[in-house]
This record gives sequence, structure tokens and C-alpha cells, in this order.
Amino acid sequence: MPRVIHTAQALVDAVMEVPILPGRGGNVMATSYERYAGGAVTILLAAARSGATCVHAGSVGTGPNGDLVRAALAAEGVALSAPAVADLDTGVCVVLVEPSAERSFVTTQGAERHISVASLDACAPEAGDLVCVSGYSLVGRTRDPLVEWLGSLAEEVVVVLDPGATFAELDHRTRETVLARTDVWTGNADEAASLAGVTGTEEAALVVESLLPAGSVTIVRDGPRGCTVREGGRSTHLPGHPQRPVDTNGAGDTHTGVLLAERAAGATWAEAARRANAAGAIKVTRRGPDTAPTRAEIDAFLRLAAR
Repeated sequence: MPRVIHTAQALVDAVMEVPILPGRGGNVMATSYERYAGGAVTILLAAARSGATCVHAGSVGTGPNGDLVRAALAAEGVALSAPAVADLDTGVCVVLVEPSAERSFVTTQGAERHISVASLDACAPEAGDLVCVSGYSLVGRTRDPLVEWLGSLAEEVVVVLDPGATFAELDHRTRETVLARTDVWTGNADEAASLAGVTGTEEAALVVESLLPAGSVTIVRDGPRGCTVREGGRSTHLPGHPQRPVDTNGAGDTHTGVLLAERAAGATWAEAARRANAAGAIKVTRRGPDTAPTRAEIDAFLRLAAR
């Protein structure tokens, strides 16, 4: 079975629930505080819990944060292919979660930004493997080695672009180079609108499709409303499952992880997206970015939804 390989940053999420965001110069008391392995880890854990063989190709530090990342990946059987970065720890993402489940982020940079063509190549991607790339890796010191490495991959390796909020703001050359090597584009409605210049999931998916090589797949998530899969010149809408959210942190990453795991197992993109929608719905009812459901939990959820 093809592997799910993620090249992006594994971070430690320092998550605080707050009653309200403080104003500039203000102060607010958090009602809870937890540390989790996050970033690329969230996608890999979600994929592994749906049965995929997973590899983290990014860099991990040598310190307490790096140890937390390694432990979280090891617990789900996710391999690390790159050597640890000596004398530098993994960075932290401070996540402020409001009562509405909306979250705000402040991120540091550490060992996860120290990649090279050689460190990425240690994952040895093969034909059919799904290699996930984050738009956040296309800024700063990770950009050049990642773009160079992508250009060296065999055509049979499937490149999956998770654009993030930053992709539409990249310089034209980087954006066009990465899009030219993208086989699957999967992002949320805001990310699609920013790149396409139009609103509406189906409209944006159509424009994004036109920016990709022939035969590529475009998936646009729209939260509880589900997602649109654009493939072969046709759009398919997969309905969502509205829930009362407690924490939306990691919901999109959970969707991506399950989507890729199902595709690696042989599902069509539409069927993979159907199960990913269910996984995202389950995730928002749980606190923490590492709470993606298992395959059995997704099965049970869909059985109940079908009644």
C-alpha cells in the first residue's frame, strides 16, 4: 500500500483556552493549558489511525519538545526518516482557543526549519506514495530545499499540496513552480478563494483546477458544510456533519490525514472525502489537535449518520 509522507513542520502546540482574546497590552486568564505534538503530526496521526503507513520526513529537534513529537509519532507507529537536529529543539505554536472554538496562533521557529535535500530524500518516496507539502514550508529557510527536492521526485510520486493561509501570498515563481508539480490540492474555502480570486467552493475549485497540471484533483473544504471534490472536469459535493464544536484546532489536518489514508487504501477521492468529512466532524467535538478518530470510530459515526 502506498505510504503517506509528510514533509512539513512538526511542532509542539501549547494550547490555552481563554474566555476572550486580550486587547493590545491587555491580560486574560486561561482556563486550561495543555501541550500536544502538533503541526504535521496531526495529519500523520489521523492517517495512521485510519490504517495508513506513515512517515514524517521533516526535521525534529533534540530537546523536550522534540521528545514529545517523537513519542507521539512512535505511539501510532509513524516513522521518522530524517536524522535528529543536534543541539536545537523543536519550535512551539501557542494556540489560544476561544469559547466559540475559534483559535489564534503564535509560532516560534526551531529545529523543524532545518531541512535539506538530503534530509528530505531519506524518506525515499516510491511510485504511488502520497507526499504532503504545506504552504507554510514554502517560506523561510525551508523553502529552497523543499522546492529543489520536489523537482527531483519521479512523476509517479503523488504530491499533495496543503496550501495554508500563506500560499496565495508567495512570490509568483515559487507559487507557479509548486503548482506545476501538484497532483492534489486540498485546502479550506478561504485558502481556495485567496488563490482563485473568487468565492464559493465550486467556483473556487474550478479556478484552482485550472492552475494545476492536467489530471490533478482539487478538494475544497467548507467546514460543517462538507467539501467539493473537483476531478476529471466534474465537481462532486460531499455533505458535512454539523456538530457543536469545542475545539476546531486540527480539524482541517484531521480531514487531510484521513483523506490521504483512504486514498492510499484504494478509495476514490470522493469516498475518501466522505470519510474525511466524518473524521473532521468527530474531531471538533474533542479537545486537542491529537484527537483524530480511528477507522472504527468513523465507521460507527457514519452508521449513525445514515439512520
